[in-house]
Amino acid sequence: MAPTTTDHTPALGVTLRADPLSGVDVADVAVHAGHADAVELCLFDPEDRTGASERRIPLRHRAFGTWFDTIPGVRAGQRYGYRVHGPWRPWEGHRHNPAKLLLDPYARAVEGSVTWRPEVYGHSVDASLHGDIDVIDSRDSAPYVPRGVVVDGRFEWEGDTHPRNPISSTVIYEAHVRSLTARLPGVPEHLRGTYAGIAHPATIAHLTRIGVTALELLPVHAFESEPQLVQRGLANYWGYNTLGFFAPHAPYAAATNPQGVLAELKGMVKALHRAGIEVILDVVYNHTCEQSVDGATLSLRGLDAATYYRLDGRGRDVDVTGCGNTLDTRHIVPLRLVLDSLRYWVTECHVDGFRFDLAVALGRGKDDGYDPDHPFLMALRSDPVLSRTKLIAEPWDIGFNGWRTGQFPPPFAEWNDRFRDDVRTFWLVDQARSAHGQSGHGVSHLATRLAGSEDLFCHHDRSPVASVNFVAAHDGFTLADLTAYDVKHNGANGENNRDGTDNNRSWNHGAEGPADPATQALRHRSMRNLLGTLFVAAGIPMLGSGDELGRSQRGNNNAYCQDNGASWVDWSLQPWQEDLVATTAWLARLRREHPALRQRHFFGVRPGHPDGTADLMWFGVNGEPMTASRWDDPGNATLLAYVDGDCVEDESFLLCFHGSAHDVTVTLPHVDAVKAYRLMWDSTWERPDAAGERLVPGEERVAAGPSMQIFRAIR
Repeated sequence: MAPTTTDHTPALGVTLRADPLSGVDVADVAVHAGHADAVELCLFDPEDRTGASERRIPLRHRAFGTWFDTIPGVRAGQRYGYRVHGPWRPWEGHRHNPAKLLLDPYARAVEGSVTWRPEVYGHSVDASLHGDIDVIDSRDSAPYVPRGVVVDGRFEWEGDTHPRNPISSTVIYEAHVRSLTARLPGVPEHLRGTYAGIAHPATIAHLTRIGVTALELLPVHAFESEPQLVQRGLANYWGYNTLGFFAPHAPYAAATNPQGVLAELKGMVKALHRAGIEVILDVVYNHTCEQSVDGATLSLRGLDAATYYRLDGRGRDVDVTGCGNTLDTRHIVPLRLVLDSLRYWVTECHVDGFRFDLAVALGRGKDDGYDPDHPFLMALRSDPVLSRTKLIAEPWDIGFNGWRTGQFPPPFAEWNDRFRDDVRTFWLVDQARSAHGQSGHGVSHLATRLAGSEDLFCHHDRSPVASVNFVAAHDGFTLADLTAYDVKHNGANGENNRDGTDNNRSWNHGAEGPADPATQALRHRSMRNLLGTLFVAAGIPMLGSGDELGRSQRGNNNAYCQDNGASWVDWSLQPWQEDLVATTAWLARLRREHPALRQRHFFGVRPGHPDGTADLMWFGVNGEPMTASRWDDPGNATLLAYVDGDCVEDESFLLCFHGSAHDVTVTLPHVDAVKAYRLMWDSTWERPDAAGERLVPGEERVAAGPSMQIFRAIR
């Protein structure tokens, strides 16, 4: 029977309701398949994995490429998928194949995972490898692919509200759901590595202690492992391989049923909110797990590949993600899919913000170039729900002109890779050069990053809070490994150590990996130098999970497939690790209590001040203002920064950064009205010490090499 055409379509996905006339439970079903000839809803019994119970129901209505119908008797717990009939013309991007069961892109829950067999691809694998893309595969994929599950979205939020912590006061903690609590002793064993494990008081107590205001979780959208990883006996651990944009990843839940998985995730958000901690999701909308056109047919490719993906004139993928495909947010349908997903996570799951993986890919326009006024970016900025959340861009992809740090419009914040690189260079690369009697790179780049990276974020009325500062993240060496390894050690990934970056800007302090106590002590100080710089710099500090306690990945800088002890946080702490946690907590508290160290605006000369005093003043090792020759001197490894707190009604601070491997005598500067300086923290201290010395302007003090000090100005 030919479909009925109409000018009205229901919401996409499966929506449960009671029919007002009969009182019978019904489901409004809608899915976009713009080039299809017919679409069937396929229903399965809960325990059936073979597909023997499949019932196919043709969707009778079609409007603007969306197929829909009202189906009686569908209730929460129903397993389902779609089969799509239509043209098989790969050279035009059309890859319809009714032999392939397809996941609903709007499914709120996903059950099962892909069993990687030829049946899941949608074309003859052998024929495709030989270029014969006219051959369609008639093998049924239903027994080998995940299914959507209808769930009841009701949840008792008990008055939960978004914390809405000020962006200038935000401290982000980037974590993996499993890694964070897989070994946390205070969490019951059956809850470790789950959403419920994060919600446990033991986890929240640690986050609160170290001053975390926002927990940024690596992807929790339902995802799949790549077939090549499965063949090597590994799995995609990080989750940057999305299958469903609305469904939480079920293996991260202690609950064993789809309804319970969703409730557990919401319970995690509620528990974090009660502690004043926001939840930011790392989201991957730039590509899907279907990989290239030679990959699997699991959802979007079988529904309407020509609409959902960026394709060239031959129907091949335009890949700017390095993952085989790129979602085409130039088209209204995938654009709506992403926006609907984001709104769902905010309105239904109470999430507070998003970090967009490879965000440049989402903002590429009709010419495939990056456009800051792209419809997707404009929609986020104007949407009454999404514009009020924290929006963070990873400002690069692997496409042409893909590096775009500083070029996203407000209210976006961005991962600042320049901060990461310049801070590592000062404290590690240049320190290694100093130890061998060589000059480094000077202090000018460090100063720029400390002051909020105005060179990158000065446009469009942006400010330092547009910069997410970090020295380590999930991708790359951990903080501890930055100080213990000169080169990556990724052999466990099975790629002959070819994966992962070689540009680590790390220093092993003279020995690769495990070392003697003296070398370890130097490494610990370097960690404190990096942490201290992170917490006093203008911008939003982001701490990698476990960096506050010196977590190591044994030199693996790309542990994306290591679901084991190499990735899990080890909570059996040695004394030096306890000291590092205490240091992190102290630095976070200092930042929280003093707005002078978390500026909302770029520094400048205060208007009307009689002596033209600036909010931020730079001094050299001799206590005199920095000169052009000192700024340009690659051998200069010492910098003093005086942060005047008057403009924010706060105390003032003197910060000393000495990056040489050798000790140096520093003269404390004369600043108007400053009578003395009280030493509050020294990175040579293994643990914060309240009994810091008191010095007067002009007094000399030896700064150990390398080290950092924080002084409070006394007036």
